[in-house]
Amino acid sequence: MTQDAGGRTVADVVTPDPVTVPVTATVREAAAAMRDGDIGDVLVVEGSRLVGIVTDRDLVVRVLAVGGSPEDPVGQVASGDLVTLAPGDTVERAAEVMAEHAVRRLPVVDEGGIVGIVSLGDLASERDAGEVLAEISEEPADD
Repeated sequence: MTQDAGGRTVADVVTPDPVTVPVTATVREAAAAMRDGDIGDVLVVEGSRLVGIVTDRDLVVRVLAVGGSPEDPVGQVASGDLVTLAPGDTVERAAEVMAEHAVRRLPVVDEGGIVGIVSLGDLASERDAGEVLAEISEEPADD
């Protein structure tokens, strides 16, 4: 998708170089990476291939709440049914995809390579994030 007149693309707002952890990393290692990076998510990779994303909420709901262990592999709790964006997608499209899938973060990939991540906060200056947040909040979260 190309940038439309006056519109901005995901490439304009992407946070580059997202933190990644291998699929074999432990939940504890993923949590430590989030703490160290002062972030709420990490991308899960197998080699250089993106295979999932895990958020701080995932750690609470899919590990702590069910009696899981900090030594569990992060691959077991990561969201694997990923929705991604391309750098050329418009910011408007990013907001639509977030609302449609009830997610607040989307990995950005280009030809299979990880470019970065876009969050709802990244879109806030580009669009009425309150509108998107309201739409996302109405949708049940994927757990």
